[in-house]
Amino acid sequence: MKITVLVGNPKPMSRTLRVAQGLAERVSTRVSGDVSTIDLAHYTDRVFTWPDDTMTALTTAVASSDLAFIASPTYKAAYTGLLKSFLDRYPANGLKGVMSIPVMTGADATHALAPATSLTPVLTELGAVVPCAGMYFKTPEFARVDEVLDQWLTDNSAVIDLIMAATSCSAARR
Repeated sequence: MKITVLVGNPKPMSRTLRVAQGLAERVSTRVSGDVSTIDLAHYTDRVFTWPDDTMTALTTAVASSDLAFIASPTYKAAYTGLLKSFLDRYPANGLKGVMSIPVMTGADATHALAPATSLTPVLTELGAVVPCAGMYFKTPEFARVDEVLDQWLTDNSAVIDLIMAATSCSAARR
């Protein structure tokens, strides 16, 4: 299974990246997947360049994933402009069929619905399949990151099992 972590935090090697990677690594052990990470902070000078071979390779990498963790810090109750600018490179249905799990980080529970209310709609618009509400990680809990991620995986194990089954069926049809 090809798993991609896409992080739209303007800060390189952010806590958002660490949370999303931690989640992807936990899922990858469960489903025998390979994880690759795209940290958009390293591509800020290219995201508005059209056409751009590097950006095309990155969009292709996400679109060809079996499972993608799309991650962003919460900025003004939504995902970042950096992530939006990257997602805008896709045509309609550009992520068709890609299982996607929104992951967002924020300072407190005020924006805990942000993955469902801001990131899920754009992923759905692009044709991605969003099988669960996603994850909202409160950054003050970073000292407990392993515990929080393990709990998310426990709470969503049935969904992860369905993703694994669906991906296996899809791979068998290819």
